[in-house]
Amino acid sequence: MIVLGIGLSAVAAFVASSVYYAIASPVERKVLGDKALDRGRPTAWKILAELVRTTLVAAVFAWVAAQADRLSLPDALPLALVLWAGFPLALLTGSIAWEKVAPVTAAIHAGDWLLKLLLIAAIVGALH
Repeated sequence: MIVLGIGLSAVAAFVASSVYYAIASPVERKVLGDKALDRGRPTAWKILAELVRTTLVAAVFAWVAAQADRLSLPDALPLALVLWAGFPLALLTGSIAWEKVAPVTAAIHAGDWLLKLLLIAAIVGALH
C-alpha cells in the first residue's frame, strides 16, 4: 500500500501544485510587474520531470516517516510541517537573503511546498 500511497500522493501533489501556480502566478506578476518570471506553459519533458521529482519527494517523505514511526495519518501531518520548515522554508528564506529572490516569489514557492508536503503526508498516511 505504501507504493500506492507514494504514487497517488505524487499525482495529487502535482495536480494541486499546477492549480496553485495557476492562481498564484498572476498575483506574483501583479506584485512584481516586469520583474516577474514568465514561466510559460510547461513542455512535456518538464511535466514528466516534475512528476518524477514529486514522486521522489513522496518516497523520501514515506521513508522518513517510516523511520520516525510517523507513518500514520495523524502523525504524518506534523512531520510534514517540520520537514517543510527545516528544508524548503529554510532554503527559500536563504534565497531571499543571498540570491535576491523576491519575497513574494519565495512565499509562493513556500506555499507550494507546504501544500505538496501536507498532501503527501495525508495520502501516504491514510494508505500506509
